[in-house]
Amino acid sequence: MFGNGKKAKCSRIDTIIGQNTRFEGDMRFSGGLHIDGNVKGNITAEMESNAVLTISEQGAVTGDVRVPNLVLNGSVLGDVYISERLEMASHAKVTGNVFYNLLEMAMGAEVNGKLVHRVEAQTSAEDDIEEQVLDGPRVQLANNT
Repeated sequence: MFGNGKKAKCSRIDTIIGQNTRFEGDMRFSGGLHIDGNVKGNITAEMESNAVLTISEQGAVTGDVRVPNLVLNGSVLGDVYISERLEMASHAKVTGNVFYNLLEMAMGAEVNGKLVHRVEAQTSAEDDIEEQVLDGPRVQLANNT
C-alpha cells in the first residue's frame, strides 16, 4: 500500500461485491475478495490460504472479519482478526477490537476499540482455545441463597 515492506501474497480478485450490492449472511472465501458494497454478516477466509480481503472506501462490513490479510479503506463494525497483515488506508474505520500480527496504518485511519498484537502462533492457539470454550460443556451453577 505504501511501497515498503512485504505485500499480501494474493493479488488476484476472485469475487467482487459491487458498490450497489447489499449482501446479508455469513461469507467464507479463499483467494481474493473485493468489497465495494455493504455486507451484513461475518466474513471468514480459509486461514491456511493466502486469502486477501479488500474493502474499498465505499465498502462497509457489519460483522466480524477473520482473514489472513486485509486491505481496508472502508468501514468495519465488528471485531477484526488478522493472522498475517492488516493495511489501513486513510479512510479506514474499525468500530470494534483489532487483533493483528502486522499492522500498517495511514494518517486518518481510525480504530474505535482495542488494538491487540498477536503473533501467528498465538493466533491459532487462541482461536483453538476460543473454539473449545465456545463448544465446550455448559455448566449451570446452583443458586444457594
